[in-house]
Amino acid sequence: MNNKYSTIQNTKANLDTDPANWLTKQFSFPGRTIRLATSFSGIGAIEHAFHRLGLNVDLQFAGDIDADCKRAYLANYPLNETKWHNDITAFDAKPYKGKVDLFVGGAPCQAFSMRGKRGGFEDTRGTLFSEFARVVIECQPKVFIFENVKGMLNHDRGRTWDVIKRTFEEDCDYQVYYQVLNSRDYGVPQSRERIYCIGFKKSVEFKYPAPIPLTRSKFDCLDRHIPSNLFLKQKGANFVTRSINHDKSYTLVNGDMALCQKRNQQFNWHGDFVFHPLAKDETIDPEDLTILPVSSFEENYYIDSKIAKYVLKRESDGLFEMTGADTYNPDYGRYRKMSPRECLRLMGFDDTFNIVVPDTAVYKQSGNSIVVDVLMAILKQMDITQYGI
Repeated sequence: MNNKYSTIQNTKANLDTDPANWLTKQFSFPGRTIRLATSFSGIGAIEHAFHRLGLNVDLQFAGDIDADCKRAYLANYPLNETKWHNDITAFDAKPYKGKVDLFVGGAPCQAFSMRGKRGGFEDTRGTLFSEFARVVIECQPKVFIFENVKGMLNHDRGRTWDVIKRTFEEDCDYQVYYQVLNSRDYGVPQSRERIYCIGFKKSVEFKYPAPIPLTRSKFDCLDRHIPSNLFLKQKGANFVTRSINHDKSYTLVNGDMALCQKRNQQFNWHGDFVFHPLAKDETIDPEDLTILPVSSFEENYYIDSKIAKYVLKRESDGLFEMTGADTYNPDYGRYRKMSPRECLRLMGFDDTFNIVVPDTAVYKQSGNSIVVDVLMAILKQMDITQYGI
């Protein structure tokens, strides 16, 4: 299905100019139920978006190859386990035809084998994207959202995206819109650019939600009670404070805006970190290998006028409270990685989200997720309730 607005896709003209249009917008049919389905479901970003919006959802199916994602998903959303698919290649979506209002997912970016000049679904065979497109064809949702990395637009010199767009328009028969959106423009203090492709089964006139001013910083997402197992020792702190890692945006300490989260960020000392200056009344214990002198590291850009609010007070053995203080010792302090809960908050998951898997799995899940707040803005902009029953 062709889109008469195809020439403005992924441009500023594709954005609504008035943020009030979605910020203050009321849903037309708030009492309706949205029949929602997902593949490559992760930890359910779209499901959590509906939760935060207070809308009614009837989950049709979901799936992910990762067993920890399944555990997390089923612990948070009311899906019958029989409706979960581990392997999308073996999943038959035909029984759900006419029963899905919104289908959401994202597949890894893979090059296609170009079999002909036209390019399309036949060229996607053997890729996970082809499975996503197949599910769209089989269950025929009223709307679908396909999220992926920004680089997909330029992957394989643009041929990958050309095939994807053509597949959605011609083989799936949807009107397709797409735009790169950054989570920092939708209320989340993280710079994370992703392409959001939306397909409508019936022709519509749609523009993406306008960016809004950011009113929160990464500090607002931090825990107030800090366990000592998050603290780094000399080797880790040395890596995250190296000039080359800061210059290349591999690491950031006490930034107002978080770097883009990645699935392995907390295990190779890449990503966001926190420095807590030593409280003025805390004695430097030579046995405590997490109290480190700032002068021994290459960078100290994080020692600024805002550092006072990061001061910790020891609550008990192994637990600290971030109380802030007017006086502190800026020459010594503790460096730490982000907690799993903090990483989830930076992806838009509020604290009602149940953590039921090991920390290693949560970091991976958070880094792989879609940002909830961006999805909320899109759902409001399109008035998703008009597609419900």
